[in-house]
Amino acid sequence: MPNPRPVALVTGAAKRVGAQIARRLHAAGYDLALHHRRSGAEMAALVAGLEGQRPGSVLVLQAELADDDAPVRLVQATLDRFGRLDALVNNASSFRPTPLGAATPADWDELFAANARAPFFLAQAAAPTLRAAGGAIVNLGDIYGERPLARHTLYCMAKAALLMMTQSLAKELGPEVRVNAVAPGAVMWPEEGKAEHEKAAMLAATALRRAGDPDDVAEAVRWLLQDARYTTGQVIRVDGGRSLNL
Repeated sequence: MPNPRPVALVTGAAKRVGAQIARRLHAAGYDLALHHRRSGAEMAALVAGLEGQRPGSVLVLQAELADDDAPVRLVQATLDRFGRLDALVNNASSFRPTPLGAATPADWDELFAANARAPFFLAQAAAPTLRAAGGAIVNLGDIYGERPLARHTLYCMAKAALLMMTQSLAKELGPEVRVNAVAPGAVMWPEEGKAEHEKAAMLAATALRRAGDPDDVAEAVRWLLQDARYTTGQVIRVDGGRSLNL
């Protein structure tokens, strides 16, 4: 028997923004298939909290999304467990500088695999069941998919591809499936850190003059999945107005 609650598959869900998206969707009534690559400890802690609130509501999926068979395996595992799939959140990403003169084909392959290739093939694998459910896809983009960031050309190119994919799939999967993207600004600093003067300069160029919170992004994702019934092919910038000054 199909699961009585809506089901969302979220990639890169073990920590940071992905974990907050999982918490927000779980609180909104979704059961979850949560993917991670190598963050087993963080995922276990997240799932313990969610399962404590609603036992049997979370499926953990481990995969390298660059593997050719990973998208189909993740979607099929979700259907095997829950019997349905209503939402796909392509959150997993890879970010690092690739300055001209030092970028390699391996950099290209990795950044495009994480930020464009995997989201496309996950959407393709999920499309039949999302069509049947009248579901939705949300892609986690970046304001740098629309405006360049110095020394990060490959990342910007990959995110630009993701934003074009969002618009193209909105046309191809409509009217049954809505496809949108969220483009965060300064909601979390990079894991490798950022100099204080760089943080200050970034916030000074942001209309709201402050950093955001992962829950700002998570709530935008929830809204696009649940409430934005007449919204598709759009990029919602959750950036405090920073893109106004790029």
